[in-house]
Amino acid sequence: MASQRVAVIGATGYGGLQTLRLLQGHPSLTVTYLGGERSSGKRWSELTPFLPLPGDPVVRSPEVDAIAEAADLAVLSLPNGLASTLVPGLLERGVKVVDLSADYRYSSLAQWQEVYASEARQFPRSDADLCAEAVYGLVEWEEERIRTARLVAAPGCFPTASLLALTPFLKQGLIETGGIVVDAKTGTSGGGRAAKEHLLLAEASEGVAPYGVVGHRHTSEIEQLCGRAAGQPVQLQFTPHLIPMVRGLLATVYGRLKDPGLSADDCTTLLEAAYRKAPCVRVLPVGTYPSTKWVRQTNRALLSVQVDPRTGQLIVMSAIDNMIKGQAGQGVQCLNLLAGLPAETGLPLLPFYP
Repeated sequence: MASQRVAVIGATGYGGLQTLRLLQGHPSLTVTYLGGERSSGKRWSELTPFLPLPGDPVVRSPEVDAIAEAADLAVLSLPNGLASTLVPGLLERGVKVVDLSADYRYSSLAQWQEVYASEARQFPRSDADLCAEAVYGLVEWEEERIRTARLVAAPGCFPTASLLALTPFLKQGLIETGGIVVDAKTGTSGGGRAAKEHLLLAEASEGVAPYGVVGHRHTSEIEQLCGRAAGQPVQLQFTPHLIPMVRGLLATVYGRLKDPGLSADDCTTLLEAAYRKAPCVRVLPVGTYPSTKWVRQTNRALLSVQVDPRTGQLIVMSAIDNMIKGQAGQGVQCLNLLAGLPAETGLPLLPFYP
């Protein structure tokens, strides 16, 4: 199969950099266009001497016609709202798009405008049809739909870890749809590359802090997909915490079992069956709990289950690298499917430990 051409837009942000690193040496995808706003007009080597690219290309302003001329596929790693200014034009010109922002994660444009109200004021949108058409890019559950899509909305990092843990149990109707709690910890890279005071080393180091405790934007994204899995609306409690490390995300998810007689072994068997054809997900044996260090710089998700017979609670632990399986690696999985390749092509699954 001839190599397919990929444009990476937002190339110098963390999502773009991870995407470029993953596509270096990819057997069937070649980067042919680098796009960026603040970095446009500069040679790549000026911006990122630590990640040389063949031919030392110039970063260009993201223009729809130029992207369409240079690429078959595009990955957009842009601040929320910006992708919606490019996507309609790219699709019209036959470019398939994987969007790493939240612009197309909601099937209802009105819901996006409600959750992302400040961005909605800045970027007036009239592409409700594309919101409805976009496929949610959680590869392990949407592979067939992604393969035939034009537009894929890659999930956020917290939803990825949470939904991999919850979806099998909600689909089988094994847990109550009320009272679900997601307690998650993430590294500072999740905040992006632009300077932010709370992510300064002096602010974040040697402390753990919750944020967005009620009404975090990812809550409604997780609920939307849990509702689809359960076949009924789901409301849950989601609390993120910032941990003083660069990368990694651990979600500990709690749900009440409908049948308190189910054991951790039963639940592990269910997870293994759900992900038996998912090379990027590994289910750990009962009593072995995942560490973010075990998935660092890989596209692997590690899942582990425990059941507390005393309380009837199911506890699912889910570890990912927030920058790879939680963002760019998931984007490459989606690109692979759009290109007709196995989802895991060219993706690292084993860490360099420690």
